[in-house]
Amino acid sequence: MAGNGQEPAVGAARAVEAVKIYGSGETEVRALDGVDVTFDTGKLTTIMGPSGSGKSTLMHCMAGLDAVTTGRIFIGDTELGSLSERDLTLLRRRQVGFIFQAYNLLPTLTALENMTLPIALAGEDPDSAWLTEVVDAVGLADRLTHRPNELSGGQQQRVAVARALVSRPRIIFADEPTGNLDSRTGAEVLEFLQRASEQLGQTIVMVTHDAGAASYSDRIVFLNDGRIVDEMREPTVDGVLDKVRTIGA
Repeated sequence: MAGNGQEPAVGAARAVEAVKIYGSGETEVRALDGVDVTFDTGKLTTIMGPSGSGKSTLMHCMAGLDAVTTGRIFIGDTELGSLSERDLTLLRRRQVGFIFQAYNLLPTLTALENMTLPIALAGEDPDSAWLTEVVDAVGLADRLTHRPNELSGGQQQRVAVARALVSRPRIIFADEPTGNLDSRTGAEVLEFLQRASEQLGQTIVMVTHDAGAASYSDRIVFLNDGRIVDEMREPTVDGVLDKVRTIGA
């Protein structure tokens, strides 16, 4: 879809002067206020900020789940605002993966069937070598025939992570992926997300309030009042906590 006058791709996804306004007049809320950000290919990037800072809005706009009021959003070299609803749906299916707090697994399907469901719905077959690599990476090779109620919370979330990875999307968006997990189980999932970016080359953008979770990322982007106010590379828990205190997150 490149080659139609759009700018060349920079990173896996980017926002250019993105503004998102809800309501009008006295009820107007400017959730994003001129955001410029690029999410690097093959990296795990975290978005942090206080409640109401625009974290989820930015992620939803980047993922094509919501449209910006002004500005542009790119996945690769494709500007989302240039697409029809049908083409946008196809792009989300083929190039974007999602991981949510709620695992959203189908209880009647096995772990393997849940992992491959998006590909099956698209009428395609998974790449068997890649599927094996993902299954090995999430450590669930001996749980593939188990249904969700036979898996621990961490195992269920790893199935959800694998499901996002199996279709080899350009980018995965993870919304508080460890929010419903205990600390040990959450660490399992975060370690896997880290490995997915480092070893499998997967681009991941994660929203979290948790400094510990954020410390697993390559880079943190800090939002406040709909604007990017700072960023941090190779973060530590203490460094994140200090930064969060300065922006009031």
